[in-house]
Amino acid sequence: MHKIQVPYIDQSVKYPTGCESVSAVMLLQYLGYELTVDEFIHDYLECRAMEIRDGHLYGPDPNKFFCGSPYDADSFGIYARGLQKALTRAAGEQYLFIDETGTAISILLERYIDQGMPVVFWACINMREEIRGPEWRLLDTGETFCWISNEHCMLLVGYDEEKYYFNDPYENHGVIGYPKALVEKRHAAQYGMALGIRAKQQK
Repeated sequence: MHKIQVPYIDQSVKYPTGCESVSAVMLLQYLGYELTVDEFIHDYLECRAMEIRDGHLYGPDPNKFFCGSPYDADSFGIYARGLQKALTRAAGEQYLFIDETGTAISILLERYIDQGMPVVFWACINMREEIRGPEWRLLDTGETFCWISNEHCMLLVGYDEEKYYFNDPYENHGVIGYPKALVEKRHAAQYGMALGIRAKQQK
């Protein structure tokens, strides 16, 4: 069993779709930053609202913006590249946030967990099956975008023979283990998105 002790925050209090922001702040607090989830959302996270135009749903690209508001249960979320920007704004002086989307979990364990560093990790709520849709047109380009529902973000903090362990902010789950094969499927369903962290070399 290899597990990192990381401060835990429950998203269900007031951030129904704020799993990415809550996971980011758990990580930042672990790194020693005194930052609240509200401060992270207000000061560093870029959000754009969904819009109805001519009967069609329009929304932002989640690779760039949070789609809606983390305080709104009907909103969506943000993908790794968008959260990477917010984390860099919050802590970029000292740390590099690395887009590890598509990197095998075994490599994430070696590269980060074994070095005492949690990983921001996308999978599905309660490891439920992913659902394709809804779709919307991107505000900037008009292209059709398909959201993969049940999207969820957690902090990968450990593993053993059977399971991967997460600080899972959903419904106050705390530190929870999910079977490895199931995690790998749900992670792949969300494009294998993950963010790693490395301290910048001091000059």
